[in-house]
Amino acid sequence: MTNSENRRVRASQKRQRLTAAAARVLHEQGVERTTLGDIAREADVPLGNVYYYFKTKDELVRAALSEHSAHLNELTGRLEQLSDPRDRLKGLIEAWVGRREVAARYGCPTGTLAVELDKRADGTLDAEAGAVVRQLLDWSGRQFRELGLSDPDDLALTLVSAYQGMSLMANALRDPDVMTREGTRLLRWLDSLRPPDAHR
Repeated sequence: MTNSENRRVRASQKRQRLTAAAARVLHEQGVERTTLGDIAREADVPLGNVYYYFKTKDELVRAALSEHSAHLNELTGRLEQLSDPRDRLKGLIEAWVGRREVAARYGCPTGTLAVELDKRADGTLDAEAGAVVRQLLDWSGRQFRELGLSDPDDLALTLVSAYQGMSLMANALRDPDVMTREGTRLLRWLDSLRPPDAHR
């Protein structure tokens, strides 16, 4: 590998460290309380380097949202390996419950960011946060559609709304068990859903 290639690889790794750090710190502290210095410390990168890759905090927020989107793609990609769409949806719920400690401490990464960004006057980044939520809704809707269920997009909305609600309640009450209990309820709900012709 040439020196030029080495520099490119190191630069790419540094940018990725900053992006991952931004996603973590913004989730834990919120946009307004987070400084570029906080993200530099979390990524173990000199503050001056942050400005080389990201000129503004908004650029880091955008990068954090892309990190959330990539995590969602990674999760749904793994779930796609399961042949049964009901098992994929159950796997999604189990993944949510598996992060119950984080949810109880900080809420849903994308949901909390979307709510915070919506309060800002400029109205651009909140739409980008909404796009990540839309990505989850679309994927869930496809699973319900594959199951042959009526109103798959409404079912997806119910599922994702339940996730946002249980994350919010776990966070508000600082009780990870909320995620466990509500996750169990969602799994039972999924098992109860049958295509219209299955009731005959």
